[in-house]
Amino acid sequence: MYENNYPNDRTYQNTGYQDRNTYGQGGQQDSYSGSSTYQQGGTGSYQYGGAYANSYVQVEQKQVKKPKEKKGTGSYFKKAAAAVSLGLLFGLFAGLGLFLVESASGELFKNAETTAETTLETESEAAEETQSQIEQEALSLIQQSETVTAVVSDVTGVVEEVMPSIVAVNNHYTETTSFFGRSMSSEADASGSGIIVGQNDSELLIVTNYHVVEGTDQLTVQFVEDSEANAFIKGQDISMDLAVIAVPITEMSDTTLQQIKVATLGNSDELMVGEPAIAIGNSLGYGQSVTTGVISALDRTIDLSSSYGGDSVEGTFIQTDAAINPGNSGGALLNIKGEVIGINSNKIGGSAVEGMGYAIPISSASPIIAELMLRETKSKVAEEERGYLGITGISVTEEVSHDYGMPEGVYIAQVYENTAASAAGLKRGDIITELGGNRIASMEELQKELEYYAKGDTVEVKVMTMTVAGYEEINVTVTLGNKVSE
Repeated sequence: MYENNYPNDRTYQNTGYQDRNTYGQGGQQDSYSGSSTYQQGGTGSYQYGGAYANSYVQVEQKQVKKPKEKKGTGSYFKKAAAAVSLGLLFGLFAGLGLFLVESASGELFKNAETTAETTLETESEAAEETQSQIEQEALSLIQQSETVTAVVSDVTGVVEEVMPSIVAVNNHYTETTSFFGRSMSSEADASGSGIIVGQNDSELLIVTNYHVVEGTDQLTVQFVEDSEANAFIKGQDISMDLAVIAVPITEMSDTTLQQIKVATLGNSDELMVGEPAIAIGNSLGYGQSVTTGVISALDRTIDLSSSYGGDSVEGTFIQTDAAINPGNSGGALLNIKGEVIGINSNKIGGSAVEGMGYAIPISSASPIIAELMLRETKSKVAEEERGYLGITGISVTEEVSHDYGMPEGVYIAQVYENTAASAAGLKRGDIITELGGNRIASMEELQKELEYYAKGDTVEVKVMTMTVAGYEEINVTVTLGNKVSE
């Protein structure tokens, strides 16, 4: 045990030495003890102590008489001096060794401490960098989550931009019902939606569903600021359930023209299942409303015969869980950019399943819309100028069609001589199913369609005629006459 401080002066102190030797006949025992204290300077001291015991037995085979030693003080002092010298020497080397060990240990601990501090600093910096990366990734995920949430819950910007492009379409028409084979008519009103897709020098052009304007007696359009104007049929495509109607610019106020917009058409071929979808339309006829959802499925094939009657016709549609209610038909299905990606149709699929709405893909509809926009706008002709076919017809309703296996349409009961019908080769027993591209399901609908044609106009008529193999479809071109010539 020692303490080490480094002095300028040296003080040595040596006390307590004892030497005892005991000899016996059979052996010898020798022991001593000592302690020593010295200082180097005023601050360092070393202490050491030692106790040595040595015993041994010496046996001799032959006793040898030893001469007696003379007792004296010289031998004692010599031994004491030797012991003191040995003790001092031992203490010096012990102190030096401990000093070296302490110095080395101090450097070692210092280096270890420095290394530990460096390691801790490096690890701390690495931990801070890792923490920073984690925080950045978490912030990115939070921002992405906020973006997705905004897509689903906040579409105010999109709606504000697109709403001026959407209109409400009101159809006043004559409803025909059949009761025990007899037709009964009554006036009725229906509502739907439309999308402004173009404007020329004289007309504002709007696309909607065919079934929204089917059989119309009068069409009116309501714009974003609640003004109304009369509209007229420009073109229809029954198989795609599309129609383009036109509103004369002269019927619109300057305020309306300043507030409305032409919609931007997107690309439905680029849609992905799961992306957001927004539906805008005149739901239930209460005015424009907005519903949101996602694209549930693409290229969904549906048999349209149940929706439109007649022969089985299949169409491919976009499926969405955004609510498509009555009145939404003809309205817009939008992506998050506010582009029209589909034309909603409540009639497709019906209302049997909740959460499944359908829309006509805009990429499929665009070529048809472009062609319908180029047609001549049809407006009703004054009665004295109207063209006539020259037939007597009977409605083949859905009920009659089912009971007798006949195509739904107008059964020609009589063809008058010297009329447009007789000149075109129509005959008794033929069933008219379309006129001018529009489906005909009753005699009333045929008469309504003829109100848009003047005498001398040429129109395409689709007829189902009876053959040996059954009914066969033919197309006939008819140049309409007038009532007097019949």
